[in-house]
Amino acid sequence: MKQTTLCYIEKDHKYLMLHRTKKENDMNKDKWIGIGGKFENGETPYDCVIREAYEETGLTLRSVSYRGIIYFRNSYYYDEDMHLFTCSDFSGTIKDCDEGTLEWIDIDDLYNLTLWDGDKIFLDALRRGDPFFYLTLNYEKDTLISHEIKYGDV
Repeated sequence: MKQTTLCYIEKDHKYLMLHRTKKENDMNKDKWIGIGGKFENGETPYDCVIREAYEETGLTLRSVSYRGIIYFRNSYYYDEDMHLFTCSDFSGTIKDCDEGTLEWIDIDDLYNLTLWDGDKIFLDALRRGDPFFYLTLNYEKDTLISHEIKYGDV
């Protein structure tokens, strides 16, 4: 099971999105995603999101909000537990990313992008300002077949 983080960095009602176009054999190829990646040994979710954001964007996150945990279950790809964050308090200058193109996208325009269907579910939860949630997304390869969301203590 892979442990990862994902962060939506926000500025002026826009999220910094990564268009994944540069990596070979990438399950996210040509999709738009937030910023994040895999845990390194000994990292907490907080440590990982701070490191990954800096490595991918050049930005230093000063304060992050822990918004939920997404359980990706897939019959084709690996299973993944992803820790979801948002951040609007950061510093630095955006740099080129070796995984794709970084672009500020208006939150109202996100659904015009090529996204995973499950991403739309947790993006809706973020937009609504939902409390901390646990979301299970069940995929068969690239097709979302079911989902379940729970709030608070589980």
